[in-house]
Amino acid sequence: LQGPRYISPVPGGGFVVSEECGDVKVFMSSHKLLCSLSSKYGHQFGNPAGVCVDTEGSILVADEQRRTVHLFPEHGAPVCLVSTGLRRPAGMACSSSGHLFVADAVENCVKVFK
Repeated sequence: LQGPRYISPVPGGGFVVSEECGDVKVFMSSHKLLCSLSSKYGHQFGNPAGVCVDTEGSILVADEQRRTVHLFPEHGAPVCLVSTGLRRPAGMACSSSGHLFVADAVENCVKVFK
């Protein structure tokens, strides 16, 4: 890993890690690298920060530089979930009821999205 920042467990074992160098890596429960989101989806990150995984196994990534949150489903193309209203998204968490919590480091608050 190059500059690991945020980490989140993946259902069924394994974990996902954002890197300061601009990528997000997914590891299996055996700690073996499964994939890089940049390579798998052809997605260019600015500065990935917070990561979390929803109940369906999709990976969500906050991008500090682009001020966005993208969802990376297991199959299909990435989807931009949040494109406005964030100044510096950092840590994130997904709830089982479908809420997304994003810590905004500039505004010193937690923003909740459904």
